[in-house]
Amino acid sequence: MARKKNHKYIFVIGGVMSGVGKGIATASIGTILESMNYKVNLVKVDPYLNVDAGTMNPTEHGEVFVLNSGLETDQDMGNYERFLNKDADDFSYMTSGMVYKEVIEKERNLAYGGKCVEAIPHIREQIVEKLKKSAKNSKTEISIVEIGGTIGDFQNALFYEAARVMKVDNPDDVIFVMVSYLPIPGTLGEMKTRPTQNAVRQLNSFGIQTDFIIARSSVEMDEKRKEKLALTCNVKKENVISAPDIKSIYDVPLNFEKDKIGEMVAKSLKLPVRKPNLKEWAHFVSKTKNGDGEVNIAVIGKYFDTGDFVLSDSYLSVIESIKFSAFHLNKRANITWLNSKAFEKNPKEVKDLKKFDGVIVPGGFGSTGIEGKINVIKYCRENKIPYFGLCYGMQLMTLEFARNVAKIKNAHTAEIEHDAENLVIDIMPDQKKKLEDKDYGGTMRLGSYDCVLKPKTIAHESYTKTKYWEIKKDNIISERHRHRYEVNPNYIKQIEDAGLVFSGTSPSGVLMEIAELPKKEHPFFLGTQFHPEFKGRPISPHPLFNAFMKAAISKSKK
Repeated sequence: MARKKNHKYIFVIGGVMSGVGKGIATASIGTILESMNYKVNLVKVDPYLNVDAGTMNPTEHGEVFVLNSGLETDQDMGNYERFLNKDADDFSYMTSGMVYKEVIEKERNLAYGGKCVEAIPHIREQIVEKLKKSAKNSKTEISIVEIGGTIGDFQNALFYEAARVMKVDNPDDVIFVMVSYLPIPGTLGEMKTRPTQNAVRQLNSFGIQTDFIIARSSVEMDEKRKEKLALTCNVKKENVISAPDIKSIYDVPLNFEKDKIGEMVAKSLKLPVRKPNLKEWAHFVSKTKNGDGEVNIAVIGKYFDTGDFVLSDSYLSVIESIKFSAFHLNKRANITWLNSKAFEKNPKEVKDLKKFDGVIVPGGFGSTGIEGKINVIKYCRENKIPYFGLCYGMQLMTLEFARNVAKIKNAHTAEIEHDAENLVIDIMPDQKKKLEDKDYGGTMRLGSYDCVLKPKTIAHESYTKTKYWEIKKDNIISERHRHRYEVNPNYIKQIEDAGLVFSGTSPSGVLMEIAELPKKEHPFFLGTQFHPEFKGRPISPHPLFNAFMKAAISKSKK
C-alpha cells in the first residue's frame, strides 16, 4: 500500500524591516513551484487583532482586497491571486483577531472541558489547526505561509511558535525563508550584512533556523557577502538569494529562477526536482518591457494623504488592472494620481483632464472630495473623455447624470446627505439598522454576486468577446462587491429615459450593477457597482479594463 505523502509548508518571515517584498517573494516562489507542476496554496498571516481587514484605513494599511466569499483581506492576497492566476479561499487568510475569536468561542462552548485557556498551547494549536485546514481545503501539496511584519514584532511570537512545533513534528516537511534588507548607507557606500545576521539570530531565539535568505537591496549582492551571510547565519551559500531592486515586481519569479530557487526548495522539502515552465509568464513580462507607446490615464482618488507621501497602495488592484490591460494591448500605461479634493476647491481645474486619454474614479467611502469627483465626471461626459467608474465611481456617475441630464432636483446620495430630497443613491434596507447601531464591521454587500448583462451594450460586448472569461448561461457573469449603497430603484426609469443605460443588473432586476452611455453618445462612459479590479490578472486582464483601455488608446491616437 502506497504511503500517503505529507503536506509541505514554507514559512516566509521578514527580517530587519517591513515593506521590502515578503508578499511578492511568497507569490513568486508559488509561481515557480506551480510551473514545476506542484499544486500550491498561498496563506497570509496578519498579526493584527482586527478580525479581518475591512475596518482598516486604506491610507495607513493599503487596499482592502475582497475574496469571492466576501472575506476582507490584506492587499497581499491580491498579489497571490494575480501571480498564481487563481482564486484564494477563506482558509488562505488569518489574523490574530480571527484566531483569538475562535479560541474564545470554543471556550464559551466548553470545548476545552473546563481547562484554563492559555496562549500556549491553545492559541498555538488553533494556528496549527487553521494552517492544516487550509492545506486540506485547498487540495494542494505545498502551502507557502507569509507571516506579516518582521521578526522583531512581539505580536508574531505565537505564529513563530506554531511554525516551530510543525517543524519539530515533521522536520522534512517544513522550511523557513527569511526576506531581509541589506542597507547601503550613503556615507559608507558599502552593503552591510550585520542587520540580517542579527535578524537570523533573533529567529534562532524562537528555536527556528532559516533555510533560505532572500537578500533585498538596492543593488545585486556580491559573492563575498553571500559567503559571509552563509557562514554567519548557518545557511548554504546557494540558498542565499540576491534580490536587487527592479522596475517591475513581475520580473521577480524569473530573477529567482536564475538562482534556481525552485530546484533548491524542492530538494529542501525532499520533493522530486522538476524543470520550471515559465514560458507564459516570460511572455507576459516581455510585454511589460516592449509596449508600443504610452497611454495616459488619470486616477482620481482621495486616499492619497499620508504625511508627505502618496500611498498608491490604496488603489493597488486598480493600478495593476490598468497595467495588465495596457500590456495586453501592447501599450504602457502612464498613470497619474490626482486628488479629488483639488477639483472640489478649484472646479475650473477639471480642464487639465483634457491632456489625459482616460479617467478612472475608483471606490471609496465618505464625503471628502466627492463634489470634486462629480465635477470630474461631468467634464469627462461632456468632453467625450473615456471614463470608468468603480463602485463609488459608478454611483457618482449615476448621480451626476441624474442631476445634470435627467434634471432630478437636489439629487444626492444617502452616504452624504441622508435627508436629501431625492436620494438617487440609497442604502440597502437591511443595512440601515446596523449603521444606526454603529455596527460597521462586515455590514456591506461583500463577495461574488451574479450580474445579468443586457445584450447589445458595451458591457455585454466586452465580456462576450473575451475568450478566457467565464460567461454563464443567460449572459450571467460573477463579480466581487464591497459596498453599502445602491442605485435607488425609484429613480431608474427617470434616469434611463434621459439616456443612461443600466447594462448589468442583479438576476432579480432590482440592483443596478453596470451603467453606461451608448457608444453613439460617448466613446466609453461606464461604471460598475462591483469591483472588476479584484479579478484583473497578468495572464487574463479584465474585459472591462480592456474595453476602457481600447477607448483610451483611440483617444490618444486622435
